Amino acid sequence: MKNTSSTDGKSRSAARAAAAKERPVPAVSRSPAPARLKFWGVRGSIPTPGPTTVRYGGNTSCVEVRADGQIIILDAGTGVRLLGRQLVAEFDTRPLDLTLLLTHTHWDHIQGLPFFLPAYQPQNHLRILGYEGARHGLEVVLAGQMESPFFPIGLREVPANVRIEELKEMSFNVGPVRVQARFANHPSKCVGYRLFTSDGSIAFFPDNELDQRDAGANRKMIDFLRGADVLIMDTQFDTEEYQQHTGWGHGCLDDVVALALEAKVKKLFLFHHDPNHDDAKISQMQAHARKLVAARKGKLQVEAAREGVTVEIGK
Repeated sequence: MKNTSSTDGKSRSAARAAAAKERPVPAVSRSPAPARLKFWGVRGSIPTPGPTTVRYGGNTSCVEVRADGQIIILDAGTGVRLLGRQLVAEFDTRPLDLTLLLTHTHWDHIQGLPFFLPAYQPQNHLRILGYEGARHGLEVVLAGQMESPFFPIGLREVPANVRIEELKEMSFNVGPVRVQARFANHPSKCVGYRLFTSDGSIAFFPDNELDQRDAGANRKMIDFLRGADVLIMDTQFDTEEYQQHTGWGHGCLDDVVALALEAKVKKLFLFHHDPNHDDAKISQMQAHARKLVAARKGKLQVEAAREGVTVEIGK
């Protein structure tokens, strides 16, 4: 096993350097396809399987981005299990170099990681990036959910080359993809990311509340998102529901649409669907959002994020 971490001592630093030399060229780079993303989990808080969530899906937060030779995974909710199965089926025994960006360590954003099949193949490299977990380091939080008696194998025992890095800077690169992070308004330490690819940019804020009392913070968010090709953002509540959930750290649909219009975003995906919302409710919210855009004579495209949907960036 070549499991490494930024918190390890000198011996593990040496192992990490050796593993880096052995790191293969990502298999995805062999196919110069346009940048694209795919939704694998779109639900918030807890998985919601069943007949009333078939259209939009019931898995928690996970989005795959393929761009500029990189496979970048945004969050590791239960949707990452399905992504892992697809990657193994697609690449078989060819080595994979994967990067997982975590927005935060609430359970619905990490609970699929123990079931991510590429982590159990020794030829693969998995780099996990995120910020400090609540009261504990990132590695401690991620390893904790796989300790006995919760799981039969520990994170440090999986065969793949896993490297966990606790980020300190708000700007970094994943290969040629430039990434900027920004803290979100959500309980505990939580961030959103904006990925700048050669085909356009993707912003991902799965958990965030826009506080209309803080105009300065909202202006900074608008500046951060300005001109994004794709914005994936927390729209858990409609206006009536939001009045009962102010301060919970989740988005109000009307506020997010107004923000996206102001930032001149090209396409908005409603995300982090409430576990109490069935397919009909989510479709109603999508229709309402489109009416808001039409009333402003805006050009913003609005879709409710749906599992299995692939989106090409810049189109």
